[in-house]
Amino acid sequence: MKKEYKYISKPIRKVDAMQLVTGKPVYVDDVTPQNCLVVKLLRSPHASAIIESIDTSIAKRIPGIEAIFTYEDSPQNRFTTAGQTYPEPSPYDRLLLDRQVRFVGDPVAIVAGENEACVNKALKLIKVKYNVLEPVLDFRKAKDNKILVHPEDNWKSLCDVGADNKRNLVSSEVSGHGNLEEAFGKCDEIIERTYHLKANQQAMMETFRTYCEIDTYGRLHVISSTQIIFHCRRIISNALGIPKSKVRITKPRIGGGFGAKQSVVAEIYPAFVTWMTKKPSKLIYTREECQIAGSPRHEMEVTIKVGATKEGIIKAIEMYTLSNSGAYSEHGPTTVGLSGHKSIPLYTHNLEAHRFSFDVVYTNIQSAGAFRGYGAPQGIFALESAVNELSTILNIDPIEIRRMNLLREGEQMDAYYGEWANACALDRCLEKAVELFDWNNRYPCKQMDDHTFRSVGVAMAMQGSCISALDVGGATIRLTEDGGYALVIGAADMGTGCDTILSQMVAEYMECDLEDVEVFSADTDLSPYDSGSYASSTTYITGKACEKACDMLKEKLVELASSMLEEPVDNLEFKSDGVHTLDGSKFVSRLDMATKSMLYNTFTTQVTATHSSPVSPPPYMVGMCEIEIDTETGETKVIDYLGVVDCGTVINENLCRVQTEGGILQGIGMALSEDVNYTSRGSIIENSLMNYKIPSRLDIGHIRTDFESSYEPTGPFGAKSIGELVIDTPCPAIQHAIYNATHKFLYEVPFTPERIIMTDNEK
Repeated sequence: MKKEYKYISKPIRKVDAMQLVTGKPVYVDDVTPQNCLVVKLLRSPHASAIIESIDTSIAKRIPGIEAIFTYEDSPQNRFTTAGQTYPEPSPYDRLLLDRQVRFVGDPVAIVAGENEACVNKALKLIKVKYNVLEPVLDFRKAKDNKILVHPEDNWKSLCDVGADNKRNLVSSEVSGHGNLEEAFGKCDEIIERTYHLKANQQAMMETFRTYCEIDTYGRLHVISSTQIIFHCRRIISNALGIPKSKVRITKPRIGGGFGAKQSVVAEIYPAFVTWMTKKPSKLIYTREECQIAGSPRHEMEVTIKVGATKEGIIKAIEMYTLSNSGAYSEHGPTTVGLSGHKSIPLYTHNLEAHRFSFDVVYTNIQSAGAFRGYGAPQGIFALESAVNELSTILNIDPIEIRRMNLLREGEQMDAYYGEWANACALDRCLEKAVELFDWNNRYPCKQMDDHTFRSVGVAMAMQGSCISALDVGGATIRLTEDGGYALVIGAADMGTGCDTILSQMVAEYMECDLEDVEVFSADTDLSPYDSGSYASSTTYITGKACEKACDMLKEKLVELASSMLEEPVDNLEFKSDGVHTLDGSKFVSRLDMATKSMLYNTFTTQVTATHSSPVSPPPYMVGMCEIEIDTETGETKVIDYLGVVDCGTVINENLCRVQTEGGILQGIGMALSEDVNYTSRGSIIENSLMNYKIPSRLDIGHIRTDFESSYEPTGPFGAKSIGELVIDTPCPAIQHAIYNATHKFLYEVPFTPERIIMTDNEK
């Protein structure tokens, strides 16, 4: 029988909801002083060049200019800005400022002044002479190119990820299971296709921004909109060449991150200014800077080969992914793995063999980073699109081919690091989606008039709940003076509601009212260590740390009550209001214990717990969409989208629903309108939200969500993740729907009207 909880699986309002909706000051620029140095960056106009000379003498004479730094007077320590656990898989290939610039937008100089006007004037007066070099702009030609993006000798890779800067390689690997050639030999139909997915921008509402000051102890205090306070501290320490103990990172509310703020994009520059001048400083990226020098999704080209019997049994899958890391390596070695490891296992049931290989290359364009889904959307688009096309070739319903082949609970996923699917409701998600969407009556297409059609498409997806055997979550819980509880975490709530979810867990574990739990995050001086908010790990990893901490605190409170009641611990039990004897004859309240803890006391009422997991249980999703398409113009609109999700136990129904809706909306933008193009000299054309088209809620029809829960034994209350999974299905589902209306399969994202009209591959 399913246990009934007081706060778990309930639509609890976010703890910061009223602050946000009433416009209270909560973000970096709201809560930091305005009277500080303004920091801006002079950026390279060339995709590849060597600085021959740089003259800042005139610019420095502008009234109000405090300092100008170039490669000549900045640290020469190579580092990575990727927010990853040390030793980072991403090679150390950056300098704070480098003599060699590697993309249009690469920083050339840091300018700090009393106000924006003087800084802008100084930027125009810096004279730079460049030796312009030939860039590598085509990622298909980057590997083993005679032109090297990183020819320097002090480049280094801390982990064995197949990196080689002398080959323009960020990472390279081959893995697999079974005899692939033998498995393909058993197949009646083999399909091989190549899919191209361009980079996407996170386009979060709050741009990158950081404030820095020197505290009363002479330490560097950085207040930033970041997902990774502890990684940020290490990266700033590496970049500036100062001890980590001299750096403190704190995070207020984050106005969206979606992975962009898992890299230290902006923090190092004002940090250097403040460390050198000992004066407060602030750097706020413009929207254009976010577009041209941010941390977008990796462009990938995925070639996939799928073999099946004439009955539709999928026996073999081979995938090769070529990933474009851009000018630097951030997250290059790790994002690419998800393209295969979090797509191929979807078809484990009959799969006899698979092979997954990849190359990640350097090019002279904006470097990529983390974005919701982290490589999985690219691989899932390729595999799900290939399966949909295979179903048409075999004349098998796309639902039926999935029924025959999808992963089931209890199966081992060889392509997912050998993990077992201990909690998997993917089959039930598919059946619920078929029912709720009325698939059988809507598939494949209805003609509305001479050139307008309404058609449907389907896709499945899986993700992960952490980085297994690596991520660390921490939680400190203490009894407060008024008998409530204070929860201190290092995870960063970036709008996802993790502060709310974790407080729900504490209230449930400690059997108290939700109002009795206060949450504090995230501060490297005060918070327990936490890897950060990424890899969909917060609910699963930090939530389990909260569970451990609650159990520990209950034990400590029972020990304290034992001394107060003069009763043995074995005769006591913890309850919501305090500690009772087993027969109920004696009782001490939480408030009394809080008071006692401050009076001649040797029992702690504060505990810290840490948690890591050897596994990363996948959440699963089935997405179905209906589009309306004008076959004369190529205009495509999403009319209806249904997402059915298995995220284990749903902790907060409201937050799960808005996470799903938001991820689907982002996925629709990725599929239909978000395009990135470069000029012949390496400049990004879509450098503003005027020409980089992200969808608003008004652009999309009906988005529906539902849940088909499993119970994950290693997660808190049986929970898995949800945050990244929900962006994965729109691209293949919409591609499938476009085919059902036009009989054209599109192999490049986004599916713009021009691309739909100009594609000529009717099947």
